[in-house]
This record gives sequence, C-alpha cells and structure tokens, in this order.
Amino acid sequence: MLAKVKSAAVVGLEGAIVEVEVDISPGLPSFAIVGLPDKAIQEAKERVRSAIRNSYYKFPNRRITVNLAPADLRKEGPAYDLPIAIGILISSGQLNADLTNSIFIGELSLDGKLRHTHGVLPMVALARDKGLATVFVPSDDAKEASLVDDIHIFPAESLAQLVAHLQGDSSIPEYRSEIDWEQEFHPTYTFDLTYIKGQEHAKRALEIAAAGRHNILMCGPPGSGKTMLARSLPSILPPLTLEEAIEVTKIYSVCGLLPRDAPIIMERPFRAPHYTISHAGLVGGGQWPRPGEISLGHHGVLFLDEFPEFGHATLESLRQPMEDRTVTVSRAHGSVTFPASFMLVAAMNPCPCGYYGDPFKECKCSPGEISRYHKRISGPLLDRIDIFVDVPHIDYEKLTDDRMGESSEKIRARVKAAHEIQLRRFQGTKLTCNADMTPKEVKEFCIVEPAAQSLLRAAMKQLHLTGRAFHRILKLSRTIADLGHSDIIKTHHMAEALQYRYKEIA
Repeated sequence: MLAKVKSAAVVGLEGAIVEVEVDISPGLPSFAIVGLPDKAIQEAKERVRSAIRNSYYKFPNRRITVNLAPADLRKEGPAYDLPIAIGILISSGQLNADLTNSIFIGELSLDGKLRHTHGVLPMVALARDKGLATVFVPSDDAKEASLVDDIHIFPAESLAQLVAHLQGDSSIPEYRSEIDWEQEFHPTYTFDLTYIKGQEHAKRALEIAAAGRHNILMCGPPGSGKTMLARSLPSILPPLTLEEAIEVTKIYSVCGLLPRDAPIIMERPFRAPHYTISHAGLVGGGQWPRPGEISLGHHGVLFLDEFPEFGHATLESLRQPMEDRTVTVSRAHGSVTFPASFMLVAAMNPCPCGYYGDPFKECKCSPGEISRYHKRISGPLLDRIDIFVDVPHIDYEKLTDDRMGESSEKIRARVKAAHEIQLRRFQGTKLTCNADMTPKEVKEFCIVEPAAQSLLRAAMKQLHLTGRAFHRILKLSRTIADLGHSDIIKTHHMAEALQYRYKEIA
C-alpha cells in the first residue's frame, strides 16, 4: 500500500513542499530512503524504527521504500522523521486518516517523543502560502509556528499522541497564541552611551549613522572606546517592527540560533565576527549555501573590529551586499539569495602599533608600514562608507568626571523621530531609510539651499570626490537635516556631512 504525507524543505530562507511517499511491499526486510537525502535523513531509519516500536506500534518486517519528492531537491535535517513514521503507519494499515490538507514537521527521539526542529517558521509560512490548512509540529515549536497567521497549528508531544489524535481516540488542542509580541518582548540593552565618558563627536556620528542607517568607520588608538561605542549602537536604533522581526527570526530559525525562551527576535541583531572569519562564514556559502554573518546581521549591526586585519577577498565581498542589501551565493547545485540589509560599523587603529598621531605615546611604525596598513582597505570599499570619525585618547579628567552623558534612551527618541520622517517620505516605495536612496530619490528629496550647493561644489573640486561620494554626502546631509527637522539641506547640514568624509593620512 502506498502512502503520501506532506512535509517541507528549507531552500535558502524559503520553503519547498516535499511529498513523503512510503511503499511497503513483499520481500526481504529492508528500509531505503531515496530523493537526495543527507546523512541526517539516512539515519532517520533507526530513529523511526525505534520510535514506532516504543510507541507500541508494529514496525513492518518487509521491504520499505521512502521517496522524498521532488527527487532533484536536496533534503537535509531530521525534520522528516515524523512524516516518514506517519507514512509507514498508514502504509502498514495501522493508521487511517485523511492527510490531504496537512503537513508534518518534526524530529523523533528513540522513545517516540518529538524534538525541537530548525526552520519551522519558513516551513509553516510555506504551508500557509500553498493553501494547506493544518500543520503538526513538536510542542516546543508551537510558539514559533504561531507567528504565521491563517493556519491551524497542532503541537504534539509524541508520535503516540499524534496518532491517537489522527485516529480520533483523543484530541490535541489547537495552539492559539494570544501574545502580542510587540508588547511582550522589550529589548534589553547591555551597553548605554550614558556610561561612555567623552567622545561626544563620536556619539554624534553614531546618532547620525543610526538615524539614516549609514555605514561608519571609527579610527583611534587602542583603548579609546571604539568597541564600546559600537556595542552601544543597538541601544539607539529604532525597535524592530513586527515584519522586520519575523524576517530576522526566519534567518535565525534556519541557522538553529533561535533562543528557546523567545520564539521571535525583537532586538536588532549585533554580529561581531573575528577577523579570521572565512569568506563563506561572512557572506554565506558552503556546498549547500547557508546564511553568513552579513545575513545574521540583517536589520541590525555588523561590527568588524580590526578592520584592516580581515582578508582582502573577505572585505571586497562586502561591496555588493552593501549596495544591494542582498547577497547571492552561487554553487554548482544552484543559487540562493539571502537578505543582507545590515549597517556596517568598522573600527581600526591609525597604524599597526596603534599610536600614530597620539599626543601621549610615540608611534613606532615607518611611513611605509602605515601606508601598507591603510591600503589593506580598498578605495571602492571606503567609498561605500558614509561616516569616518576619529576616536581620540580620553583624558583622565573626563574619565573621572561624575557627570553622566546623555542616555541612549534620549538619543533613541531623536533617532526614532528622524526615522519616522523617512518612513513618511518613502511611503509607497520599498525604501525605509536615507541610506537606501537611489539617484532618483536623491534628486527628488535632497533639496539643497544655494549656499550649501556652493559648499558641495567646492568640496567636490578640492577633494576630487567620486559620483558615489557625491550622492552619499547628499544622503548623509538629508539625515542630518531630518534630525534637525528641516525640510531642506542647509549649509551647516552640508558642512557636518563633509567633515565625515575619509581623509587620507599624509
């Protein structure tokens, strides 16, 4: 008897319906799984066999063939344990149920219990989009699955409980989440700008960067506070919207990084990979592509400390995602596109020893060493960074001053107000912030007063700025004007934007 049970596979961050076909036929006892399964699925044979027996059902002592269709789509992970077990029970005549409009997802333990499974959110979203009405998931994943509307979710503790429900012997209550996620989860910030002494210029630069989602590079000697400033940046960013939170949650669910106690991520991600990270680790990749750090930083912050120490090819791979907000990883098996709308925050020393230009400690680097150190970062990459700010040595008097700086909460309120101005401005488009503007939006929304126009013209000639730098200065000026609630870009807005441009060390 042939049985068909629906499940799902994750391809990139999207799902694909997989039909699990189970056929039990006469012959020597065997158990074969075909349809491009990975090692975890091949090992499902033993998990399913033990789970069925320990759930007090009979495992057929015949020839069992399981086909995961479509056969040309690679399947991975243990999420197919449950549909395979259900298919075997139907095919062997131990279960009679209409599963036409249902989908099954879950890993089985040897005693028949259902375990947490990665990637539940995109799979359930796919089931809803394909018109399926019911999804059966492990009870641990019910909250995550409930983020998808308009689908019936039944959380099962074990295979035996699920079979009893399908046979009508007992009933599993449908899971309905009454939680308002935006009210339930409030971001908690470990770092706050109020505790950072001095560095007012750098704090102002961070505020502008947060308001318009601009990329920023901080340069200064060791111990001047660059890392602490970067780690405080999420505390002044606007909170995630529910739509953004679900996008981020999908990525973390697929990667298995979703916290058990919080089925939805409501805090903006902050990723800080070490400079020894590989190209695939940063951008994403592998034989079967997986999201990298830039996708894990989607709608959040990607912090690259010791910026020039990253590999040249690794840094250059950031150029396209910084422009397009997506990254496409191509392999022989196909291409996968991941979202990568991150905010780049980089930190570096002014020279290899770290003390070039420091008034208190002498630099021991030769001019050639300093030049080679800075040339590790290419011009095209620097051209994609909007804000360059020096983070100097902090005086003892500032460190011991009892007065507290402005809190992140107050700065976040100004940033949020500027962000709301941008949302109203870009209403009806796919844009959400000034940094994403194309030349068309720059021409339409970056209205510059004549004096500011003259200042920009002089800067273009003296600094030999590129066309990309020209547009980035206008975008940055627009953000500064938004923070000042000004409809047009004035001279002081333009002057502040120009001072953040990259200055080569002589």
